[in-house]
Amino acid sequence: MRLEFDRGTLLLRDLPPEVDAGALPGVLWDPRVGAFRAPAHRRGDLLAALGAPDPPPPPVGGWRPVPLRPYQAAALTAWEGAGRRGVVVLPTGAGKTRVAVAAMAAVDRPTLVLVPTRVLLGQWLAELRRARAGEVGVLGDGARDVRPVTVATFESAWRHMSRLGDRFALLVIDEAHHFGRGLRDEALEMSTAPWRLGLTATPPADAAPRARLEALLGPVVFALSVTDLAGRWLAPFEVVTLTLPLDEAERAEYEALRRTFLAVARPFFRARPDAAWTDLLRAARESDAGRRAIVAWRRSRALLSYTRGKAAALGRLLARHRAARVLVFTADNAAAYAVAREHLVMPITCDVGRAERADALRRFAAGELRALVSARVLNEGLDVPDADVGVVVGATQGEREHVQRVGRLLRPGPGKRALVYELVTPDTAEVHQLARRRAALAPHPPAPLRPAR
Repeated sequence: MRLEFDRGTLLLRDLPPEVDAGALPGVLWDPRVGAFRAPAHRRGDLLAALGAPDPPPPPVGGWRPVPLRPYQAAALTAWEGAGRRGVVVLPTGAGKTRVAVAAMAAVDRPTLVLVPTRVLLGQWLAELRRARAGEVGVLGDGARDVRPVTVATFESAWRHMSRLGDRFALLVIDEAHHFGRGLRDEALEMSTAPWRLGLTATPPADAAPRARLEALLGPVVFALSVTDLAGRWLAPFEVVTLTLPLDEAERAEYEALRRTFLAVARPFFRARPDAAWTDLLRAARESDAGRRAIVAWRRSRALLSYTRGKAAALGRLLARHRAARVLVFTADNAAAYAVAREHLVMPITCDVGRAERADALRRFAAGELRALVSARVLNEGLDVPDADVGVVVGATQGEREHVQRVGRLLRPGPGKRALVYELVTPDTAEVHQLARRRAALAPHPPAPLRPAR
């Protein structure tokens, strides 16, 4: 019997008569080619069901020693003990990349690293070139150079995995929480790699994407939170919440917008208590009242993103911490640009080119710029120079966004204690968001022990 890689799937050829192909995991009959076919990522399950050996490819070599902190070594051991499949959860700044490089060196087989952005692509290339003597391939940002150790963007991997899916034994997925919801999951399905390592600071909270991610990468095998590491491996930090009420005009506008939205949302969820937010959005498109309700909701969020009270408080905080390096986080680019204009703070947004962004970060690290403001660009993947004060003016993406933002401030330093200000408007939806964000910083329970495969 032969397993042939075919455009991201496996064709089963020359089946012995005693093998019931229909009972094999993931196998279906494909009448177009007159053969049984299975997703490429089920290769290990197929070989196990058939009792067939799975010899690994030759080593790639060239790795230099990778020093690890105790918790990083523990994460690597947990992943190895789970059969080299699973997700490692560590906060921003805790060295997830170092754990992955050590795993790559330990496996020493052809490896493909998947990253969500071009910024991370460059950072991984630099890290791997320091860690090994051999060449490192790149797939993305206009380059197409595939080597035994290669870094690719999610998009490029999705486009090319149908041809490359049988060339790697290990997949490393940075910011793995992006998968599990259907978008680009095929990139993982089309790979035969038996070993898989996911990295994230914020695993999916919902059961469906969590189960899907476990099927594609493996379970969470090791998890530590910001609180677990702060004080020794990360800088200790303090969170200060400032409640800043709306003024009279803002409150009147906010309440009017909320009434318009709730007039549609409340009856909808009473009739469909199990419905999701996306279900409401789809239903709202069908009527004028629904469309007005969604517009009102968006306007209420925009109003809260940068109120007059928040603007005044931010000015006071920037004056108080004029000797510190400050990161200001907003809910959207409009608020980021408003902060930039009013307080003469350099914005880092998707509209700022790479060269200008790199120059701003260099000047921030050198102390020439004392503050940066961003909506989302600083949340994930960008290597931000040392900062010790953060001001969360507005948030939109909940717990994951908050963990990433706090992590940007926790690079340890002599005598450093990070300070995070959260500007919250009382008697609004921001209060509920605050409770969820605080819970996300709490210690993780130990990951359950999983037997090796």
